[in-house]
Amino acid sequence: MEHDDTTTGSGQPGGGAGDDERATYTIGQLAEEFQITTRAIRFYEARGLIQPRREGKNRIYSRRDRGRLILILRGKNLGFTLEDIAEYLALYDVDRSQRTQTEMLLSKVEASIADLNGKKADLARTLNDLKELRAKCLGFLKQADEP
Repeated sequence: MEHDDTTTGSGQPGGGAGDDERATYTIGQLAEEFQITTRAIRFYEARGLIQPRREGKNRIYSRRDRGRLILILRGKNLGFTLEDIAEYLALYDVDRSQRTQTEMLLSKVEASIADLNGKKADLARTLNDLKELRAKCLGFLKQADEP
């Protein structure tokens, strides 16, 4: 999902490894890259999940902001709440070894798996009930059609 094409502050494609550290993005570039709206990006900013610097009225997003946006979108796709995602991102800032962050993520993943397995069982029961009801309806209609 992550793209390697970065831009420097001038908006030109990045060159060497040093350019990657200074890579910056506009809100439009990130919105286009991740197929989300600029409004969504501003929402994540308002929630404190990303913190672009400002040059006048323009937001300038760093590699770090882009990386955090990737994590936000992955988390959302996996069904995590913004609060869960914010906690995960905050732990990274506190513990660069990522142990605490990984333990928290593992706990959330295990809880999500358990939740989804419960929903899967509920869906299987509901599907079986609906199939039984369908069979009864078809049987009733077949009897009603017989002389």
